[in-house]
Amino acid sequence: MASFKNSNDRWGSGAQLLHWLIAAGIATAMVMGWVMVYLPVSAFKFELYALHKSLGMTLLALVVLRVLWRWINITPALPQHLPRHEVLLAKTTHRLLYALMLVMPLSGYVINSAANFPLNVFGIVQIPNVVPESQVIGDWASLVHLTVFWGFVILLIGHIGGALRHHFVLRDNVLRRMLPTIDREP
Repeated sequence: MASFKNSNDRWGSGAQLLHWLIAAGIATAMVMGWVMVYLPVSAFKFELYALHKSLGMTLLALVVLRVLWRWINITPALPQHLPRHEVLLAKTTHRLLYALMLVMPLSGYVINSAANFPLNVFGIVQIPNVVPESQVIGDWASLVHLTVFWGFVILLIGHIGGALRHHFVLRDNVLRRMLPTIDREP
């Protein structure tokens, strides 16, 4: 039976669930963000913005939960056959991904606050503004948000490419240990 917690050689179903939920959410938020900025002003555009912001705040909560989950669980070791520079690259990429997963929604929150828009997550929770209304703060936060977007694109290409390299070229277990397994009775 698959374990909810991580083991020395496999991510548990808790970490897998958070990984794939956050991955799907990030992909959705990125596509939504890219599309919505090019739409003409309309009710649909405002609805898309509201949904994008709600998804961003949800992702922030899930990332905080994921960081806590990773902190209280063991982390499966990387394969022994990897050269030291690849281990360093993997660890650096993961740390940067975690940083961007936190900075992206926080910068969006600052953009929203600086524009003095209400932030109502899925029409359920009203979140107060974190900064006063300010064009300068909003412009800086927008620059951070856009820069983080492109940083995400680059890191995600590397992360996904690395996982596929492990699976198809190195033929090790790195990708499979983040995929759900189906236990079969013998």
